[in-house]
Amino acid sequence: MTNNNPKYKTISPFDLSASDNPGAVISQPLLNGSNYDEWALNFRVALSSRKKFGFLDGSIPKPAPNSATPRANITQITTANTAAIGEPSTITESDREGLSGLTDDQWAAVQRLLNAGKSSPNMSGKNNVFWILDTGATHHMTGCLDLLEDIRDITPISVILPAGADTVTLKQGTVRLTSKLSLQNVYYVDGFHTNLISFGQLVTDNYLVGQVTDKLMILQDRTTRMLIGAGEREGEGLYRFRNMDNVTSLQTSVQDNLVLWHHRLGHPSLPVTGLIPGVCTSSTSNNSELLIKSCDTCFRAKQTRQCFPDSLNNAKESFDLIHCDLWGPYRTTAFCGSRYFLTIVDDHSRAVWLYLLPDKTLVSQQLRDFVAMIERQFSKKVKRIRSDNGTEFLCLTRFFQEKGILHETSCVYTPQQNGRVERKHRHILNIARALRFQAHLPIEYWGECVLTAGYLINRTPSILLKNKTPFEVLYGHPPGYKHLRVLGCLAYAHNIDHKGDKFTSRSRRCVFLGYPYGKKGWKLYDLEREVVFVSRDVVFQENIFPFADTDSIATPIAQRPEPPLFPVTAETDDDVVPLTPPEAEDDHIEEVTLPNIHTTPSPAVETHGRGQRTKRPSTRLHDYVVGAVTTKPLSPLSSPSPPPSSGSLYPLCNFVSIERFSPNHRKFLVALATNIEPRTFAEAMKHKHWEKAVDREIDYLIELQTWRLEELPPGKKALDCHWIFTIKYQSDGEIERHKARLVVNGNGQEEGFDYKETFAPVAKMTTVRVFLDLAAKLNHEVHQMDVHNAFLHGDLHEEVYMKLPQGFKSDGETRVCRLQKSLYGLKQASRCWFEKLSTALCAYGFKQTKPDYSLFTYVKGDVHLRILVYVDDLIISGSTSAAIQTFKDYLSTCFHMKNLGPVKYFLGIEVARNPTGIYLCQRKYATDIVEEMGLLGCRPASFPIDQNHKLALADGDFLADPETYRRLVGRLIYLAATRPDLTYSIHILSQFMHAPRVEHWFAALKVVRYIKGTLGQGILLRAESPLHLTGWCDSDYAACPLTRRSLTGYIVQLGDSPISWRTQKQDTVSRSSAEAEYRAMTEITSELRWLKALLLEFGIEHKEPMSLMCDSKPAIHLSANPVFHERTKHVEVDCHFVRDDIVAGLIKPIHVSTKDQLADILTKALGRKEFDTFLIKLGIHNLYAPT
Repeated sequence: MTNNNPKYKTISPFDLSASDNPGAVISQPLLNGSNYDEWALNFRVALSSRKKFGFLDGSIPKPAPNSATPRANITQITTANTAAIGEPSTITESDREGLSGLTDDQWAAVQRLLNAGKSSPNMSGKNNVFWILDTGATHHMTGCLDLLEDIRDITPISVILPAGADTVTLKQGTVRLTSKLSLQNVYYVDGFHTNLISFGQLVTDNYLVGQVTDKLMILQDRTTRMLIGAGEREGEGLYRFRNMDNVTSLQTSVQDNLVLWHHRLGHPSLPVTGLIPGVCTSSTSNNSELLIKSCDTCFRAKQTRQCFPDSLNNAKESFDLIHCDLWGPYRTTAFCGSRYFLTIVDDHSRAVWLYLLPDKTLVSQQLRDFVAMIERQFSKKVKRIRSDNGTEFLCLTRFFQEKGILHETSCVYTPQQNGRVERKHRHILNIARALRFQAHLPIEYWGECVLTAGYLINRTPSILLKNKTPFEVLYGHPPGYKHLRVLGCLAYAHNIDHKGDKFTSRSRRCVFLGYPYGKKGWKLYDLEREVVFVSRDVVFQENIFPFADTDSIATPIAQRPEPPLFPVTAETDDDVVPLTPPEAEDDHIEEVTLPNIHTTPSPAVETHGRGQRTKRPSTRLHDYVVGAVTTKPLSPLSSPSPPPSSGSLYPLCNFVSIERFSPNHRKFLVALATNIEPRTFAEAMKHKHWEKAVDREIDYLIELQTWRLEELPPGKKALDCHWIFTIKYQSDGEIERHKARLVVNGNGQEEGFDYKETFAPVAKMTTVRVFLDLAAKLNHEVHQMDVHNAFLHGDLHEEVYMKLPQGFKSDGETRVCRLQKSLYGLKQASRCWFEKLSTALCAYGFKQTKPDYSLFTYVKGDVHLRILVYVDDLIISGSTSAAIQTFKDYLSTCFHMKNLGPVKYFLGIEVARNPTGIYLCQRKYATDIVEEMGLLGCRPASFPIDQNHKLALADGDFLADPETYRRLVGRLIYLAATRPDLTYSIHILSQFMHAPRVEHWFAALKVVRYIKGTLGQGILLRAESPLHLTGWCDSDYAACPLTRRSLTGYIVQLGDSPISWRTQKQDTVSRSSAEAEYRAMTEITSELRWLKALLLEFGIEHKEPMSLMCDSKPAIHLSANPVFHERTKHVEVDCHFVRDDIVAGLIKPIHVSTKDQLADILTKALGRKEFDTFLIKLGIHNLYAPT
């Protein structure tokens, strides 16, 4: 079939080319039934051009069976391709024409690959195995079973061979051509003599792109254009595949080890890879360098943002530019109580100031103090401050404007623009870690390490400062180094407190903890007394580190006083202790007692035997909080033992601390938290003190002839009753008495049948806050009294029957109690009692006020007395102690009174007082809510309700037990008495009391989670603030998606003290946002007028106009314009009385920007940043937060 001379090759009809296969299209167009003539003509021409039409018309005879003419089968193709048909042509630069996407290095690699094996046909692959690239084949096929991996049996598939014969394949596997290229789903055809690669399947499975010319074929990765393989056209026009791994076998240079070592070492950079001994990095390894630089793994694993240019702009003078940033919170609280540190860097001198802070809200005050210190100590003004966009810095915008300071902030997610202080953080932490590791200090000392690092940085020469120190640049003279010692080393301080004992040790074994600010001495920790103090008489052993022996050294976890949240004056009777440390009496030693000392336990000896195995929590409960609630009540007669660790990630001790309060008040708080009041009669009877309380109450009821036993008349019903148990405390925390109270279930009474009129002498919570705020501002004492069995003093005129109470000793008794005196729970009981109390007070000279009938005032000369009545609880304030005591004596002659001393706990509100003011919170009440919901161990939320919530449009399932939801929301409503931050959330949840859904329940639980993190949060009624009423009002236009009614929110301050706040839905739909704001102004005007009348009853005359802050200019113009027009004629007339108050000079509207509108937190759900900002503006504090 072929001539021996390849230059004069004759085409035979029996020859097959690479394009001749069973799936090839011979001619176009295809036969479709109606184009036979056109198809026949083209088909004849195509076969005639290939000299194969003779097979159809019979002109080519069939070869004899024993003819020497070979068949055109696959064996012939293989032989033709493997036969030496003369010297193959060499791939030259001219063959590159028409190829695209190839770099010069890649083309050089292709040339080396295809030209390398021309002299030896055995170089085509391992073991002389080669593969043919076929564009017409639909699947990969091979006849060598040894080449396959992962061989699996398949359903018999018919295969048509290129010669036209049919066969069947039963197996399929994978062929690994190179380390990067594999052939998937390769059919095994028994007796097949060629390894065939389907070009279409290859590029599809491996995401490749191919280019074909008359001499060669190129395969590249479609994404990275990495060269995968090539094929050269040989023999009968077929392309023999050459992979890139063959280059290694054809070249003996070690330069390709560069790529291998790049992979072995985890993809380092090219210079780093070349540092490995024996790896070639010469200029001839261009291909390997190219592979490394275009490595897809490196791009995906290590690509970073573009480099920022170096900042060469330095301030010319000190404090022209300062950089500041806040680091934290750290997971471990420092033993000084801090979790953050504020870093301030001067751009010119590179001096560093570090401040440890327990909470980020103190950053603003610390920056104010820093600016004041610079002005006083250096007589310079800070010109520019550069920081990130943290709320702790943005809240100082007004302060910066007043000082003329330019505040520069970095772009969002671009800390590099504040890189000077960010790099300084790394510098500080590097030194702090080194100091801690060197001295083996416990992690609780990280704060002292940070402070010492800053101290040393200011005294370390810097190349940037021309080998000067920041201290020298700032102060003009070099620092001293004689006092520097190794942090954490052993130190012996002179023992001054030997009390004259001649045999007492004259030294104290200590650990050196740093350099105190403003003192000429060293800060030390006494290992025996476990206190921190400052001394100048110290001998150091700088090569001995006591904390290296952790088995015998106690690690303090105590807390020291932090910078003040608000200024206070030290007095012994205060509830809130001064937050600034008192001056030490001795010039050389200052001791701070560490009350909570945690000793590192020594390794326990493992014991064996039954019951000795260490019990660990089940791994199934790893994702749950267990053991967070104690259900067994603690006996108040015995000191409670510390509860076992619950394993919770968020224990209450991380969110509640009483370190800011005086020892006397701490005692009261501990008693309030540890003594548990029983909820049922059966539970109370387990304790003798409660049993005695019940006996005393029953004996007293019988003595006063509260009832008489009678048979129940026909047609009458007896009301149920139950016991309520409470503990009454003295002001010092001592238990005054265990009180058992019998309460009638008055909800079974019928109006007109067993009662006629009702009246509850309950003071408004706004009146309570005003009462206490004026007491703080006027420096009046506030005392509390309790009326023993107050309702028993009222006679009962209706016929009311009650069942025998539990604990009444009458065996077999069938009679019931006919009440002769009012008892708790009866609808008319409070009215009877209030009549007697009012009569007694008026007889003494008190006057009942009209704004609040529960408030009574007494004025006689310079003596001022005020009484606020809440059922049977009374709080009394007066200008003199003698007047208060005289009135107490009078009241005790009228009723059976209990004197509880200065007010500490009133209506579930905890009251703490010092000269700064009165702090109100409901910590115990909030804790009870969290405990009742079973969320004591939950993760707290940072804000109470989600932004953009759709609770009004919720369509989830209804709650099976809505009573639990209603009880929770009801308790939250009372919690809002001291929590303005919960007002909006509670308003939203209260709208679904009738039919709560699952979404509403989850929203309520998030409020509880927020409460868990802010249990002690409350309001501060400041003493030193003007007696001026300021109202803030805001509205959310069409806030309700169902009714489209707007929302009104307002808050009123007396001076700086919040005394009244409210969120409510407006009665009608407003047609514009200006109208909604106008209605909000109307609501707060009514509240301001009532508060002004209330202040007048207290003897405070508010002469100047009350300020009304509104962020809507149209609403202000509408209130000031007395002319009615088309746009306001639909507004109700009662809304326009605000105009009259403005004209009369009672109200003065003032426009305020939206970002400064304090009432904004009462009308919409805010995010965490905005929410925290408004808490600061409102003056809401959390004195129970860990210091």
